Amino acid sequence: MSHELIIHGGSVVSPEGIRNVDLAIDDGIVTAIGDDLGDANKRIDATDAWVGPGFVDLHTHLREPGHEWKEDVASGSAAASAGGYTAVIAMPNTDPVIDTGHVARFVRERGREVGLVDVVPAGSLTMGRAGETMAHIDELWDAGVRIFTDDGDAVANASVLRLVMEYIAQLGGVVSQHAVDRDLSAAGFMHEGAVSSRLGMYGIPSEADEVVIARDLSLAATTGVRYHVQHVSTAHSVELIAAARERGVDVTAEVTPHHLMFTHEDVASTDPDFKMMPPLRTEADRVALIEGLRSGAIDVVATDHAPHAALEKEVPFEYAPYGVLGLEWAASVAASTAGLDIADFFERMSAMPARIAGLEDHGSPVAVGTTANLVVFDPAIEWTPTATLSRSRNAPYLGRPLRGLVTATVLRGTVTHGGSS
Repeated sequence: MSHELIIHGGSVVSPEGIRNVDLAIDDGIVTAIGDDLGDANKRIDATDAWVGPGFVDLHTHLREPGHEWKEDVASGSAAASAGGYTAVIAMPNTDPVIDTGHVARFVRERGREVGLVDVVPAGSLTMGRAGETMAHIDELWDAGVRIFTDDGDAVANASVLRLVMEYIAQLGGVVSQHAVDRDLSAAGFMHEGAVSSRLGMYGIPSEADEVVIARDLSLAATTGVRYHVQHVSTAHSVELIAAARERGVDVTAEVTPHHLMFTHEDVASTDPDFKMMPPLRTEADRVALIEGLRSGAIDVVATDHAPHAALEKEVPFEYAPYGVLGLEWAASVAASTAGLDIADFFERMSAMPARIAGLEDHGSPVAVGTTANLVVFDPAIEWTPTATLSRSRNAPYLGRPLRGLVTATVLRGTVTHGGSS
């Protein structure tokens, strides 16, 4: 029998555990698993590589509609596919904001048109992300939105947030919070500590994250909502999340690749590519984030892929916008810095984010009959990225040696990246 595609020679994440077997794919479905599966129109050599469900990013800024000069769905999808992603959650801080159903449908349809990854829009919590009036939650829900966030800003008004949490809890959706207090962070440019003092820059204290997380965990306990903490950056934040989970709060959390790899010491160069929100913090914080990811206190790696054009970033550090790229290098950073084994790696990159987002066709162990949304990742390849498929280049990873490389990405049986035999 001749198959459309065979992936040969990899260590496959299956319901029975890790198996060294081949996969056959036809009509977008895994149709056979085993040895000597016959001929194929296309073969992918996965020798020494890990084969599992495609990655899912809970935190991607695609900038469309409204800021296509930084990124659009096409360029962002290309970067995502190169990074092993088969689905991304598109943040709603667009222009117009994704606070109504028709904007959500537009973004999802643009993803379908491009066809490289499943683009799943998040909806805003409040109208215009202004933090004052609840967004059109029912409209957004009917448009397929399951994650709600005012990302880029925390909802400062606790009364508004509690109301929105109660409403979304009834639907079964997720409130995903940009956990940075606006007032504590407004005057700062980087982490408040020894490096900011040495540079003479106003700093952003760790408490900027922690006071929002502590408040929100209390509200989540009261409302019963599924609560997700974006871009955790401090050791105490990890402790707050772990303690709340022990008390029965339905909380999940993400860490970004840049917070796993870099610290505020890297900001001493004043390179604007190291400016992000929340800021890079101390080595002790970085170690705590890695330990949290390993233990499961932090559930997922999410990129917070935030493109900015060169004209915005090539300015003095204080004037540059916050944010860095991440889709093409997140897997490499997660595998090498955290030292995750194959099972934990795919749990943090694929399975758990898919469960949080409610994506049934993504994140499942590879089995006959599952949708062929897959990634081939070689954890041993050493490489140095020198370019990006994004429209922007604000990436501190460029020119830095990394270990671990996505060699193929498959979306519903179609090879969208790599895949040379």
